[in-house]
Amino acid sequence: MSTPYIPCLDLGSYIDGNESQRKKFSDELGRAFNDSGFVTITNHGVSQELIDKLYQNIQAVFGLSPEQKKKYEKVELAGQRGYTSPGKETAKGAKTADLKEFWQIGQEVMDKDPIKEQYPDNEYLEEIPEFNAVTREIYQRLEANGKHLLRAIATYLNLPIDYFDKEVHNGNSILRGIHYFPIEHPETLPDDAVRAGAHEDINLITLLIGASADGLEVLTRSNEWLPIKAHHTDIVVNVGDMLQRLTNNKLRSTTHRVVNPPLALMKTSRFSVPFFLHPRSNMDLTSLPSCVDAEHPKVYSDMTAGEYLDERLREIGLKK
Repeated sequence: MSTPYIPCLDLGSYIDGNESQRKKFSDELGRAFNDSGFVTITNHGVSQELIDKLYQNIQAVFGLSPEQKKKYEKVELAGQRGYTSPGKETAKGAKTADLKEFWQIGQEVMDKDPIKEQYPDNEYLEEIPEFNAVTREIYQRLEANGKHLLRAIATYLNLPIDYFDKEVHNGNSILRGIHYFPIEHPETLPDDAVRAGAHEDINLITLLIGASADGLEVLTRSNEWLPIKAHHTDIVVNVGDMLQRLTNNKLRSTTHRVVNPPLALMKTSRFSVPFFLHPRSNMDLTSLPSCVDAEHPKVYSDMTAGEYLDERLREIGLKK
């Protein structure tokens, strides 16, 4: 078995570094995304105090009563804003829904960009006002980090450094707070019921701030599941399907899952907060000509990011 390349990279060395440091960061990021599809990031500017405050608020929102949470569930928004109750999302190809509930925060357009009309308003959580402010700050910080990472990716792909800038300005990105809820009677679960079934992310890249417990696993090229261990201060970054389509599989959208804990811990919760960095819906995902050749023929049909998102939301059961 070859060990997958999952480096821990210093984002500060890219943001504030010299040309040599930025090139080294870009090369290592590209190599990892070409190999395992995952990296962990340090020195990302999100303080431990803010991370702790985020998780306190995420736990608080899921501690509300079912009736309180249901007020914020808007089925017509396909889980893209507010609360989504258990049993709604199923991994592509799976028969049993994931053992989770979640809350999603989307883009808030602050300039006069007409794309604002495409986005529904976020659900303002009345019971926990701090939740709204904390998640908005996290959203903005992760979006900024994601833009730096995409610039490094553009360099790796020999594209103009600002190739992704216009595509992700006011992009359709989502911050998702997830609660993998306790199971009081795990013996009653279907055999295939898991916290998050094996899947690939839809978007360009995902930035995940830690998690409250282990469980995240990545499928390696040798077809073995590898647990991802990250410090609570680190951000785990992985490639999504949109970037994989754009690069004709040069950068890999890695299959991952969240496994159930040992039976003794099934009655405990797990929380995590991924940020799914999406482009604007009109971004063309046609594979880059530089990623298509005789050895790597074009794999994917041409479509926009909006068309692909719509297709995938239907496949995972969030959209009818």
